[in-house]
Amino acid sequence: MKNIFKGAVFAVSLVVAGSAIADESTAHFKGLAAPDLQTAVANFSEYNKRLEDVLSGELTDMDLVKVHELTYTLENALEKINVDLEELANTLEKVHVASETFNRDALKEAAPAYLNTARIIVK
Repeated sequence: MKNIFKGAVFAVSLVVAGSAIADESTAHFKGLAAPDLQTAVANFSEYNKRLEDVLSGELTDMDLVKVHELTYTLENALEKINVDLEELANTLEKVHVASETFNRDALKEAAPAYLNTARIIVK
């Protein structure tokens, strides 16, 4: 009975040690934050360039780790971009409706807000 217990403890120890090693080999990175659209677009542009550079040659294990690390910043940037683009689409709809209904006041309010955000994406 003692041997069965020792064997079970040993097996559990191996599983715990193995998962700890696996966690170290695929470390999780935080990535750069994207607190605003301008930062998100800048990070998205820069980290896509970095990704392209890594992918331009033979991929080593270190390159795969680098790609893994880059994706965290890219994911943060895309999340912010997606949120802000949804808001931008809503603002554009206000511009559209205001122009369609000849509502000059609503157009003067919505159009500058739309353009300010749109200029961050398209320069």
